[in-house]
Amino acid sequence: MSSTPDHTPAAVDYVIVGGGTAGSVIAHRLTADPDVTVAVVEGGPDDRDRPDVLTLRRWLGLLGGDLDYDYPTVEQPRGNSHIRHSRARVLGGCSSHNTLISFKPLPSDWDEWAEAGADGWDAAAMDPYYDRLLNNIVPVDEKDRNAIARDFVDAAQAALGVPRVEGFNKKPFHEGVGFFDLAYHPEDNKRSSASVAYLHPVMDERPNLRILLETWAYALEFDGTRASGVRVRRKDGTGELLTARREVIVCAGAVDTPRLLMHSGIGPRADLEALGIPVRHDLPGVGENLLDHPESVIVWETDGPIPDNSAMDSDAGLFVRRDPDVPGPDLMFHFYQIPFTDNPERLGYEKPAHGVSMTPNIPKPRSRGRLYLTSADPSVKPALDFRYFTDEEDYDARTLVDGIRLAREIAKTEPLAGWLKREVCPGPDVTGDEELSEYARKVAHTVYHPAGTCKMGAADDELAVVTPDLKVKGVDGLRIADASVFPTMTAVNPMVAVLMVGEKAAELLGGDAR
Repeated sequence: MSSTPDHTPAAVDYVIVGGGTAGSVIAHRLTADPDVTVAVVEGGPDDRDRPDVLTLRRWLGLLGGDLDYDYPTVEQPRGNSHIRHSRARVLGGCSSHNTLISFKPLPSDWDEWAEAGADGWDAAAMDPYYDRLLNNIVPVDEKDRNAIARDFVDAAQAALGVPRVEGFNKKPFHEGVGFFDLAYHPEDNKRSSASVAYLHPVMDERPNLRILLETWAYALEFDGTRASGVRVRRKDGTGELLTARREVIVCAGAVDTPRLLMHSGIGPRADLEALGIPVRHDLPGVGENLLDHPESVIVWETDGPIPDNSAMDSDAGLFVRRDPDVPGPDLMFHFYQIPFTDNPERLGYEKPAHGVSMTPNIPKPRSRGRLYLTSADPSVKPALDFRYFTDEEDYDARTLVDGIRLAREIAKTEPLAGWLKREVCPGPDVTGDEELSEYARKVAHTVYHPAGTCKMGAADDELAVVTPDLKVKGVDGLRIADASVFPTMTAVNPMVAVLMVGEKAAELLGGDAR
């Protein structure tokens, strides 16, 4: 649907590509000025009146479905080559698709960005943007705190001596265990996604906001060196040129933002020329620096069914700092109240009728991947090569081995131990470092945090795609605001960081317009 009549002229002040996590924020903030006109291009449908989307507890059913772009991974010699990278095809983007675990980035995350050349993005500068967020970010409600998740928290605290955290966003932490903060409404388990918080209240109230749903942006339009608009194709096959009088803002995410740039002739010259794509601007960093939070899994069968009250089946977690010289946590666990055996089953493991999982996760992975095109046809999915577990020191793989060992310590500690019947995978007989590493890498999966493919950096950084004002280097009238601009990965789940990128981008745009 469109929030304005069909005769709305195609020329607006700003065209935003992507009605997802950051795009929703920017659209809301810019159109608060009734004299500013904005068109949002969103490839997916409306999320209103969609209980399958708006009910947080139903998130797992969205993966791989009709609202998922579902990007495959290229062959991973040291990892799992069967990982499917879910990217949401719906208003609100991945905030309409994920578990809405909401962490304010740690000060060390922002300061690392500043050290990498993102001047003005240090912790002191970024902290105020968290308080501007409109999402309802609250700790998991008491009624949603499953008994076995409570016992996991107690057991982890007893086994590892980490502090119990009540409200991870109250102050910075190095380690701790507790229930997460979620962007949701506990009374009805409704998402407080970017679309719910930023677009639903205004999309039918502001005539200066036009939202084009189920519309795909396939190329940027240029007037000389200036991005002047976006070419789009609707679901019915018809097309349109949207002209931006001021700027085009690309918020299509870490996969589709570099994809759009490269199909528009902005990217590594040799790669584009090899595909016959005319090179408009040689920008070698587009698609490089692909980041993710890979994790493995260890699964236990429980003695019987566990209580089914939950916000979204992974309501509690643990952070550990193994190395006292690093500023934040270097190992993380989600605790799943389900036997998460999708990848182990490929190795012959069986899924127990009742069970739980711990997923050792790498907060600061050292491997770096790459995204690239395989065709000049914009409808062909790009290749995602995460190069999992390829860092020279083998830090990433060793982190997962340490995680499995710590998970076993927690599992044999009361009160959690009383729930558990047996370790299903990898199984108690798998004990050596090499065996554990092979298992951990083969069953590794993603928590859907791709980032970094149009990284922000200093003007003299050859692989930086945007400068600290989010402007694409060498192109006028074009900015990027999404997870692709991350120079490095946040140690925590990145959704709140993307929301804050949106808030800062809106401020930058407002300031420039004035």
